[in-house]
Amino acid sequence: MVLKSSFTILVVATLAVFSSYTPQAEAHSWADCIDWKFKKSGKQDWSDKGGKCTGYARRYPLNKAFGSLDSAWPNRHYQQVHKNPSSALACSNRKAGAEPGSDETRANPPSKAYGGKYGKMTVTSVGDTLCVRWPGKNHAAKGQKSSKVQINLSKSKNAKDISQKELLKNTIAQLNFSNCNSGKNEDRRPCGGCFKVPVRAKGIYLLQWRWMLNKDEWYTSCADIQIK
Repeated sequence: MVLKSSFTILVVATLAVFSSYTPQAEAHSWADCIDWKFKKSGKQDWSDKGGKCTGYARRYPLNKAFGSLDSAWPNRHYQQVHKNPSSALACSNRKAGAEPGSDETRANPPSKAYGGKYGKMTVTSVGDTLCVRWPGKNHAAKGQKSSKVQINLSKSKNAKDISQKELLKNTIAQLNFSNCNSGKNEDRRPCGGCFKVPVRAKGIYLLQWRWMLNKDEWYTSCADIQIK
């Protein structure tokens, strides 16, 4: 009887340990904000307390917790096809890709993808600094090899989206994916990087955030930016 009771206690304790253990999920990132403004000049703070977003990707839903949109459907991250990704669809259409994402196709007019339940379009000028924010999603922890984020900006104003091949001819910045705030929650660790807006005529342009996690494994977010 004593042995049976001891065995029962052991089983219950073991189940309790396993039920309380939550493995750290490996998720994938996206551009959370295209035009992040820091509250304190000269201090990069990517947390919600450290700044605010004044420009978003296409059809980006408002009032969502930072880093939570991988649990939405469709999820926010879009993974391009692995075979010849330089010829992949540049912006998610909810169908294509190794992992289809949200609808980030160009609206007609582009303004239809912004406002109301969606975030605002980025409005900027040549020479301005734009800062883009993204969640670490367990890929920016100490000791991990840092990866790069491409910022690609079309030269075609007020035009249809250009191909991925053409965008790769217009890479205007390479950002460090692991440029992040410190914190214990690696999944929702806020990260980001800044760059200068290059010379373009006044108009609306496609901007692409593109991150490589592994060889031929690319994730993209697309936004329209208005250059005044």
